[in-house]
Amino acid sequence: MSILKLKPSFKDYLWGGHKLVDEYGKKYSGDILAESWELSCHPDGPSIVANGPYMGKTLEEYIEAEGKVVLGTHCRRFKEFPILIKLIDAKQNLSIQVHPDNHYAMKNEGQYGKTEMWYVMDAGKDAFLYYGFKKEISKEEFKERIHNDTLIEVLNAVPVQKGDVFFIEPGTIHAIGKDILIAEIQQNSNLTYRIYDYGRVGKDGKKRELHIDKALAVTNRVPLNKSKNCYPHVADCDYFTVDKLNLDGKMMHLMKGQVLEESFVSILMLDGEGKISGGEDILSYKKGDSFFLPAGTGNYMVEGSCDALITTIRGKKPSVRIGIDII
Repeated sequence: MSILKLKPSFKDYLWGGHKLVDEYGKKYSGDILAESWELSCHPDGPSIVANGPYMGKTLEEYIEAEGKVVLGTHCRRFKEFPILIKLIDAKQNLSIQVHPDNHYAMKNEGQYGKTEMWYVMDAGKDAFLYYGFKKEISKEEFKERIHNDTLIEVLNAVPVQKGDVFFIEPGTIHAIGKDILIAEIQQNSNLTYRIYDYGRVGKDGKKRELHIDKALAVTNRVPLNKSKNCYPHVADCDYFTVDKLNLDGKMMHLMKGQVLEESFVSILMLDGEGKISGGEDILSYKKGDSFFLPAGTGNYMVEGSCDALITTIRGKKPSVRIGIDII
C-alpha cells in the first residue's frame, strides 16, 4: 500500500465552531469542533488509518509495523515522529499564548517545544490575529500588563485574509482571532503556555489555567522582524517544508527527492476533488481529506481540481521545491 488516507482526532475546545463539519465533511457528532488533528502520532490525539490492511490502526502503529523506513532518511535525526498537522476553526478568540523552544521544554517539561506555521484557509471580513509586540517592553511591564489586563494594548494586531501565511517561532506571543479557519503545521508538541484568556471558564466551571511564570521566562518581548521569507516554499524551517499545490482540472505528476527516500509526504486537501494515485493505489479525494505517502513511494499523481498543502521533512540542508509536471 502506497497511500494512506487518514482519519483525524477531534478537539472540542470552548472557542471552536462547526465549520469543519459543515464545510469540510468531518464525521463528528458534537456541538463544537475546534480542531481536527489530521496528521498526528501524538498520544493526545493520534490519526487513524482509514484504508487498506492497516485500517483502524493508528498512524504510529502503522509505522511500528512497517518500520521507520517509511518516514525517510530525513527523519533519522528525530527521536519521535517530527510533526503534527491540524485544521483549526476559531469561532471565538483563542487565548494569548506562547510556546517554548526545545531547550526550555526538554529541561522543564520533558518534551519538545513548538515551532509552527499557519496557513489561513478562510477569514471573516474584519478578522485579525495577534502576532508579536508593537514595541519592545521590559519583563516588568510584561508582568504588570498581564496582571492588570492591559496586555492586548501592546500586541501587534494583524488583519488577515485567505491565503495569508504566518511563521511562529518559539517565544513569539500570538493568538488566533475569531472567525478564522487555519491549517497549522507544527512540531510534534502539545505544549502551550497560556498568558491571557479573557476570563473564560472551562467545563469544570473554573477559569482556565494560566502559565504566567513560564511565559515570562520564554517570551521574546520585542517586535518581530520582517516575516520569514521561505520562497519558493510556503514555509521552510529546521523541521518541515510546506509547498502549495494549485490544480485546476489538470493532472500533476509529483516526484523527485522528497517523494523518494528522504521523506514521507503529507497531502492536506484544502479544497476541490479528484483522484490521487501512487504505485497500485488509486484513491479519491475531496475537500478536507488528509493523506500520508510513505518514503519510497516514488512517483505519484494528483488529478482533478484542488488546493493542497504538501508537507515533507527537511534535511540538514535547505529543501528543494518538489518537482511538478503538468500532464
